[in-house]
Amino acid sequence: MDDGDRRALDLVKELVHRLLSTSPPSATADSHQSTTLNPKPIIPSDQQYHQALRYAIRILSSRMTPSIAADESAMVESIKRRLATQGKSSDALTFADVYTKFSLKTGQGSVRNKWAVLYLLNTVSEDRKIQKHQSTSVAPNGFLSSALSGGLPELVGSESNRNFGLRNDCSKVLNNVQGYTDNSKDSRGLVGKLGKMEKGYSDGSLSDDFQSLNCVGDNSRVLRGKGEVGKGWSGGVLMVSKDPENLRDMAYKEFVNLSKEENEVSEDVLVRDVLYACQGIDGKYVKYDKNEDGYVLPDWMKVPRATRSVVRKLCELGWLFRKVKGYISDSMNQFPAQDVGTVGQAFCAALQDELSEYYKLLAVLEGQAMNPIPLGSESACSGSYMSLRRLSVWFAEPIVKMRLMAVLVDNCKSLKGGAMAGAIHMHAQHGDPLVNDFMKRLLRRVCSPLFEMVRRWVLEGELEDIFAEFFIVSQPVKDESLWREGYRLHAAMLPAFISQSLAKQILRTGKSINFLRVCCDDRGWADAATEAATAVGTTTTRGSLGYGETDALESLVTEAAKRIDKHLLELMHKRYKFKEHCLAIKRYLLLGQGDFVQYLMDIVGPELSEPANTISSFKLATLLESAITSSNAQYDGCDIRSRLRVKMMPHKTGDRGWDVFSLEYDAGVPLNTIFTESVMTRYIRVFNFLWKLRRVEHALTGTWKTMKPNCITSHFFSKLPQAVKLQLILTSRKCQVLWDEMNHFVSNLQYYIMFEVLEVSWSNLVKEMELSKDLDDLLAAHEKYLFSILEKSLLGERSQELNKTLFVLFDLILRFRSLADRLYEGINELQSRTSETSTNSGDKVKSRGKSNDKTSEPGSWLGEGRKALTQRAGEFLKNMGNDMDVIGKDYTTIFEGFISQLPVQQHIDLKFLMFRLNFTEFYSQIQPSTRGKLF
Repeated sequence: MDDGDRRALDLVKELVHRLLSTSPPSATADSHQSTTLNPKPIIPSDQQYHQALRYAIRILSSRMTPSIAADESAMVESIKRRLATQGKSSDALTFADVYTKFSLKTGQGSVRNKWAVLYLLNTVSEDRKIQKHQSTSVAPNGFLSSALSGGLPELVGSESNRNFGLRNDCSKVLNNVQGYTDNSKDSRGLVGKLGKMEKGYSDGSLSDDFQSLNCVGDNSRVLRGKGEVGKGWSGGVLMVSKDPENLRDMAYKEFVNLSKEENEVSEDVLVRDVLYACQGIDGKYVKYDKNEDGYVLPDWMKVPRATRSVVRKLCELGWLFRKVKGYISDSMNQFPAQDVGTVGQAFCAALQDELSEYYKLLAVLEGQAMNPIPLGSESACSGSYMSLRRLSVWFAEPIVKMRLMAVLVDNCKSLKGGAMAGAIHMHAQHGDPLVNDFMKRLLRRVCSPLFEMVRRWVLEGELEDIFAEFFIVSQPVKDESLWREGYRLHAAMLPAFISQSLAKQILRTGKSINFLRVCCDDRGWADAATEAATAVGTTTTRGSLGYGETDALESLVTEAAKRIDKHLLELMHKRYKFKEHCLAIKRYLLLGQGDFVQYLMDIVGPELSEPANTISSFKLATLLESAITSSNAQYDGCDIRSRLRVKMMPHKTGDRGWDVFSLEYDAGVPLNTIFTESVMTRYIRVFNFLWKLRRVEHALTGTWKTMKPNCITSHFFSKLPQAVKLQLILTSRKCQVLWDEMNHFVSNLQYYIMFEVLEVSWSNLVKEMELSKDLDDLLAAHEKYLFSILEKSLLGERSQELNKTLFVLFDLILRFRSLADRLYEGINELQSRTSETSTNSGDKVKSRGKSNDKTSEPGSWLGEGRKALTQRAGEFLKNMGNDMDVIGKDYTTIFEGFISQLPVQQHIDLKFLMFRLNFTEFYSQIQPSTRGKLF
């Protein structure tokens, strides 16, 4: 024992000695004598001293937690209130004064945990009060009487419990003493000493230092030499020893007898019933209750509440088993096959396999339930080895699996196919390795039919989906609609472990195979699919893919799609000449072949001027063939020329041939997948617009031919009267200016359409065709090309108003052509009539002689016929001028409205059209009020 430990022990001894040396006040003293706080010293005996020292050690080493909160003020008030209620008001005032001094004392050597000191003193006082009411032979000393009576309650029980209590005592001393002061060396020594005492208790032996305290009671025997402890002790410290007289076996027998007395049914029977319930079978006592929806013990049976709770918890496994087994039976026996599907059947088979493993476990447990518990003593006997607590351990893992299967059963009742696989996959995202492995094993069985469908679709193009479980759905369509409408994704059947992009790639790969097989009559895809499977290291046989192999599936689909799409595009470009047919449509339907269009318009113009219901389609087809053979179109292949045909649009009363004439191009299979009926309808719309534009241009060209300067000879012009001459000049000038304006508009519009729209769009189409990787890319490029043409040509949905305005302008130009033709026909008629009148007048003058000089003048307009002709010419020219003014004003108003709408269009190319039409800002500077003066 070192010096610090001895000082700590001496400190405790000194504290006990001082307490014993103070005599308490007499119980019979008067109230004024009870206020005296100076005790009378007494001399304690050795037995009293040792008992008190032992009591002090037990108090300091106690680990009992107070039942009240650590509130110093509340404790002080409680003590004062108790003194006041006992009639000791003076003691209460004195205690308050002493406590005030005690609480104000701080610094080195002061008590830190003041509440603990107050609580200790209060507890000792209450203990002394209790001892007053008990008969004892000891002198009436509160502290001493408590010590002699054993102090704190004895820690009665086995040897291990006693040592455990003593070890806790030392630990409590450590905690309490550390809070009293911070700087006391004696206190720190005491802490170290008690720590060693605690270590000695935990080792099962007493240290020499603690034995020196002489704290062992008289009724205890400690054999210090070998550490053996005798019997018959009533307190103190003893070491752990063996059980030579089989006390443990005796205690167990007593426990078994008590259990039999409390339980109306033995645990063996309950174990058997629980095992029956876990198989969905009612036992002798544990039966299924529909109202409770579970297996329960009857209420009239005398069973402890704890046993009843354990049985109910264990029988949860049977309730889960009943749910899973019922789903399997209903799915395989009651539901129609189309409601279950192959994925549902695989799910039921996987659940049945798990139940088979569960049956094996139950068989093992039933076998163990018949074996006795192996005990160390042969004289002890027991029931079966399997108990309810052992069952709870054995059922820990099966109940997790069964609970998970029951959750899956509830979630998958109304699902099938890919939706079922996706729902089960969501439960596999679990952090528990047991659950994760179980779900993966289950999903490999469940997803096997689904992955087989994917494999056959990707590598063979076969869709064997009898029960509508696959995420790809087919529908019967025509061959030309096979690619666009034959197959589609069913989002509800797409499992979560297959991404949307991968599903689209799977869909396109199978579509490509079916398109090659049905529309192209090609078998080259089979070699491409085999090469793809070889490249990624898989086989084309059944079962080569499964759940958890998403990377392998993605690699196979990507490789197969790349090879099959490449083969398909080569077929479309080389065998079916897709690019050549697109160029033929551009040259003929989009009027890109100039000489062909011009010749066709010249020869069909007279026919198209007739009413639509009188035109023969056969005659127009003959004229079309003539236009082909008379232009460079004759050098195109026979396959292309044979696809070009005349088509008469639906017409109504009053329509002319120009309104119903159209050309069509028959692309044929498999090109009709791209050039569908809808696509060709849009091409015809563009053709009708371009045909109308060419017709207007052709009309203006014809007007120019009529308006040539040599049409009116100077000889005729010189013979006209001055008024007629001025009227003719004014009317001709109006016609010429209006023609120039219309021709400017038509020429720039035609240039914009033919070069900035058609040629640029064609160039972009050629670039995108070269970059296309599959048929979808080719379709998208062609759709973009056609959409661009429609939008830039003012035929889109957003340009409907502009399109209507444009066609009104075309009608005005055609009206102008008719008016100009009438004007120059009238001028030509006037010229011929003037020449005839002049010749007849000359003959009459010669016959009369030279009697009248005025009437004999050649070319004189004094005759009656000449006056009528002059008058009629003036009226005709004036009327034509007025009609020209009306058309000019209408054209100007509509054209300015057309120009004003171009800047607000969303398509940027239409702004370039406005720049071409108004590049001199002529229309933006001239006001409508002054615009009429130009004529």
